[in-house]
Amino acid sequence: MPQKQKPKSWTELKQAGNECFKTGQYGDATSLYSQAIRELEKSNKKNPEDLAILYSNRAASYLKDGNCSECVKDCDTSLQLFPFNVKSLLRRAAACEALERYRHAYIDYKTALQIDCNIAAAHDGTNRMTKALTEADGPSWREKLPPIPTVPLSVREKLAQQAAGGAPKANLAPQQNGIKKPDKPAPSDKDMKKAQALKEEGNSLVKKGEHKKAIEKYSQSLKLNPNEITTYTNRALCYLSVKQYRDAVRDCSEALRMDGGSVKALYRRAQAHKELKDLKACVDDLNLLLKVEPKNTAALKLLQEAQKKK
Repeated sequence: MPQKQKPKSWTELKQAGNECFKTGQYGDATSLYSQAIRELEKSNKKNPEDLAILYSNRAASYLKDGNCSECVKDCDTSLQLFPFNVKSLLRRAAACEALERYRHAYIDYKTALQIDCNIAAAHDGTNRMTKALTEADGPSWREKLPPIPTVPLSVREKLAQQAAGGAPKANLAPQQNGIKKPDKPAPSDKDMKKAQALKEEGNSLVKKGEHKKAIEKYSQSLKLNPNEITTYTNRALCYLSVKQYRDAVRDCSEALRMDGGSVKALYRRAQAHKELKDLKACVDDLNLLLKVEPKNTAALKLLQEAQKKK
């Protein structure tokens, strides 16, 4: 009797799937990745990261075949197993874009840019989603977005090193001067509510032109919730108004540590750099901003002014 063939290991199945994917055999690749997932889930050596990569690979096959709903499901599973995996974020963003789920696509593209602000596909996707959402929801489209997750610094460094084959990745967020800041612990629900109330008090004071009082409210808010990007950018606006330009730079840099593509943080830091006569830093920030929003008229105008003075 012929010997029963031993089932292939999950690694062999994954490799076979990769080969099919490279040659455009996406249906076969999907089947092989599915077998690899089953083998790995049965295995005693089940590693969440390995499983996440298999789901992400199968998601890529679904995406190529136009099965965007299954792609999103696999990316969801992959990101539960391996949070902030850039490939899964970009694949889910592309699938959501194809499904016209533009808000979700925008969030994923922006999250990917926190991990590496040089991903061209994420910049291009952000630009397309900005245009689509502006057309759909008008100028206040940002108010309808779900919150953008904050990628912890430790995660960004780990993922960047993996992407660079173990070599440390430079320029994760613009102009951090090599400073590594520890991640801040997540605040309690009670602290978050209090922080939000203080932030709103600050916003009301800004509308009245009381910038110094607003700075106090934003500072109190940040003590309770130091992970809120818009509180930093709002306080930076106040610092600009009272001519405390170095404080504005510091707040914008902190916001950019959390979201390297924050348009407000880049613009306000550029304004502060201009006032501090650091025109090179001003132009660098505006160029980064214009990668995210190429038609930002305020940024284009400020860039012209800064270049005339150089």
